[in-house]
Amino acid sequence: MTDSRYLKRTIVKEEVDCNSLGEKRKLRIYLPPGYNEILSYPVVYCQDGEEFFNFGRIATLANQLILDEGIEPFIIVGIEVDVSVRTEEYAPFGNRFEAYSTCITEEIIPFVERNYPVRREPDQRVLAGDSLGGSFSLHLAMKNRQLFSKIISLSGAFYDASLELIAAEKDLSTLSLYMIVGLQEQQYTTDTGTYNFVDLNRRAKELLEARGAKVRYYEKDGQHLWGFWQKELPEALVYFLE
Repeated sequence: MTDSRYLKRTIVKEEVDCNSLGEKRKLRIYLPPGYNEILSYPVVYCQDGEEFFNFGRIATLANQLILDEGIEPFIIVGIEVDVSVRTEEYAPFGNRFEAYSTCITEEIIPFVERNYPVRREPDQRVLAGDSLGGSFSLHLAMKNRQLFSKIISLSGAFYDASLELIAAEKDLSTLSLYMIVGLQEQQYTTDTGTYNFVDLNRRAKELLEARGAKVRYYEKDGQHLWGFWQKELPEALVYFLE
């Protein structure tokens, strides 16, 4: 049975004006046990924020890591997305990709840093995402290395456009990635086609390592589902936050 301490979560809902997109964007912000505004905290920014909280159970997992595993308390910012335009925002070929990237770097992060005591060094910010959210997190870090250096990619959707962007880079030695993909993801159908996610992730890993990125990479039994990613989230968080 789940320990009731893990379920006592503080989650604040916020809304940010994203002028770059011409709309408001909702955030879910997890504050750790013992949260104190005079302290400072590492921060994890999650794409598909609603799913990370609802299906990934990231707030409960964070409580468990902090209370039982001795992980330093951290803040989580879940950035919610309208699934009807998700590919347009997360894929590098999407027509909202640049505007959404700007929304994060110039509007969401400044909002969070004005209102919450998060640390501002690149190695104190973690980007996390599943599928297209994983590949988007890498692209955002590649474009903004003064802001980000750590990426969690859960079954990243490294389509050809993403692989080409990685291949075009010469030096990615400032980046550190935790990548995992399920062995049962070899024929997964998305809104843009059917892909072998295992092959895509292997190719991305090779390209990243050849350019100096540090990659912790796993292939495990699992499907392209939150049931798989949820089990893998604690180890990914510990890797960067321990």
